[in-house]
Amino acid sequence: MNFKQVKEMLNRIFLTLFIVAAIACKANQRVNPGIEGSNNLQPDAQQGIVAKNLVVLIERYHYKKPVINDSLSSVILDRYLKNLDAGHNYFLASDIRDFEQYRNTMDDDLRNGDLSALFRIFNVFQKRYNERISYSLTQVNNKFNFNDGGTYTYDRSKMPWLSSVADADSLWKHRVQYDLLNLKLTGTEETKNRETLKKRYTNLLSQAKKTNNQDAFQVMMDAFTESIDPHTNYFVPVRAQEFNEEMARTFEGIGARLGLDNEVVKIVEVIPGGPAWRSKQLNANDRIVGVAQGKDGEFEDIIGWRLDNVVAKIKGPKGTIVRLKIIPAGQELTSKPKIVSLVRDKIVLQDQSAKKTIKTVTSNGKSYKIGVITLPAFYADFKAYQEGDPNYKSTSRDVKLLLDTLKQQKVDGVLIDLRTNGGGSLMEAIKLTGLFIKSGPVVQTRDIRGKVDVDEDDDPSVAYSGPLGIMVDRFSASASEIFSGAIQDYGRGIIIGNQTYGKGSVQSAIAMSKVISTADRLMLMAMNKDKSGPDVNGDPFGQINLTTGKFYRINGSSTQHKGVIPDIQFPMIFPADKYGESSEPSAMPWDTIASSTYQPVADLSAVKTRLNALHNKRMETSAEYKYMLQDIERLKKRDAETTVTLNEAKLKKERDEQEAETLARDNQRRALKGLPPLKKGDTKPKDDIDFVQDESLNIMADLIKLGK
Repeated sequence: MNFKQVKEMLNRIFLTLFIVAAIACKANQRVNPGIEGSNNLQPDAQQGIVAKNLVVLIERYHYKKPVINDSLSSVILDRYLKNLDAGHNYFLASDIRDFEQYRNTMDDDLRNGDLSALFRIFNVFQKRYNERISYSLTQVNNKFNFNDGGTYTYDRSKMPWLSSVADADSLWKHRVQYDLLNLKLTGTEETKNRETLKKRYTNLLSQAKKTNNQDAFQVMMDAFTESIDPHTNYFVPVRAQEFNEEMARTFEGIGARLGLDNEVVKIVEVIPGGPAWRSKQLNANDRIVGVAQGKDGEFEDIIGWRLDNVVAKIKGPKGTIVRLKIIPAGQELTSKPKIVSLVRDKIVLQDQSAKKTIKTVTSNGKSYKIGVITLPAFYADFKAYQEGDPNYKSTSRDVKLLLDTLKQQKVDGVLIDLRTNGGGSLMEAIKLTGLFIKSGPVVQTRDIRGKVDVDEDDDPSVAYSGPLGIMVDRFSASASEIFSGAIQDYGRGIIIGNQTYGKGSVQSAIAMSKVISTADRLMLMAMNKDKSGPDVNGDPFGQINLTTGKFYRINGSSTQHKGVIPDIQFPMIFPADKYGESSEPSAMPWDTIASSTYQPVADLSAVKTRLNALHNKRMETSAEYKYMLQDIERLKKRDAETTVTLNEAKLKKERDEQEAETLARDNQRRALKGLPPLKKGDTKPKDDIDFVQDESLNIMADLIKLGK
């Protein structure tokens, strides 16, 4: 058999597999997903196979050893409905009653790869969404009375589902009135406000029409995996790519952030150092109307495209050429576009990387220089690391360079700001800890079999040995908790802030092609052989981040659920019952295991007691601390509100009072720091006032003095 005959035979096999898959996909549907008035999205064979394999993978290898049964099916349905319509603004009560037939069948459907019921629910949602936005368009030209005493309920999450179409119409009529009233309060004329709102609603409808079955599948799998635990996540290919780029803080492309403006892609930001920046031919608010590949590729008109599809066309391997048709900012879309040719390159997101500043704090007449390192995440370019790139991007490497610089600048102490740092790379959390201790265990991990592994820092060198503080808040999670917990256990530094998130679970990233059977993979290859688009490392089936273990501190305490309790605590701005792991119904519990063998750097018990006493004494007379407590009470009050008045005079009065109160509070804070007051309408400077950081600097000064 010659090569041509072999090729023909393989083509026949692929064609047969394609036909069999298509027939199997249809035959596997026990429900007709089609709904008139929606995009009538349908599941494909690939999604069914991925869903089946996810069930097997989760039951066999998830840390909780869950059984996908009727009980979990009920949870999946509730979470799916919440993910689709959290505010109870679209579905009707009759829809919800209809969906009850699927309450105990979701588990069987997922196990069989039958997504028809899930797609039917999605299509019903999309129909209701289209109906609501379309209805809103018909109401824009209504003559509303802004002097009556009506209200608009903007948060219906705890209210019953809409009882009827008439009930929905009433709600959305008030929504349109509220949108128009908001525009009216800005001072623009009525005709322009109506045009603005029409464009807004028309754009929403247009974007809804671009929703595809991958978007729907992502929402379905989110509901499934998050019902197991909050951190097991399946990503369709394009989302997997975004996740991995976020972890690496790098991507390959032109170096521009893009957004949509009335169906047209515009440049939101040009990233310094990237090809777009180096070319000096692109600027913020330029619009991209066409994309071509290589020197001679044909241009594709991209007006009206989904943003993620445009991004996929513009991104690409380092060294390749992409050509753009650009309408410069300020010019009409009918203007002749200019052609910009760019060579794609590796982009490093510096604004999302570790940064340093030096702050001076005065205590008892003496000044201290504190190096503040702001760390937004624990990142690492794993691809570059695996390829042996000696200059690969990572948290520990960046922080090491910053510490070296701070030591040269002779700082008296270092304060690391982990507020809102949601975590990232475990390896980087271990390496970062190693910059501050000689060597020893950093974190323990227990797997599904109960086996405990200890990850250690085995590098005896210390990058910085001086006074150290770590700032954390409710949104410091995962790797942030491993690092701050280890620093606390070793007595290497002081933890300052709020109780952390409590995310103490281990995820393993698994490309789905490694899970899917050979027969299934061949079939899916046949179905996807002519498709192109973003994937994850060449895998068109996406990836799952599967919870396979649990983290424990070296003292034996889990960071799961409980998080890290700071040595010096500030009032909790974001309540634990609404934010953090303890607010998640499917979260794993806190527990303990045996402690590791480690040698603390110091016993800071007495120091912590003294630091707390000094901190509390300052807070007794601190006006800023009093303002913080008052602000927390105001936030609680506003958080409990669910409605807003539709009376123009009353709403304006409320807004003016809030604005005046906020301005007065800002100026009180500015006065405390000797800053000039702001006037109404002034732009508030960024980060000029940060009370928690200021007090953390005072605590660092106390620590330095006590150390001496």
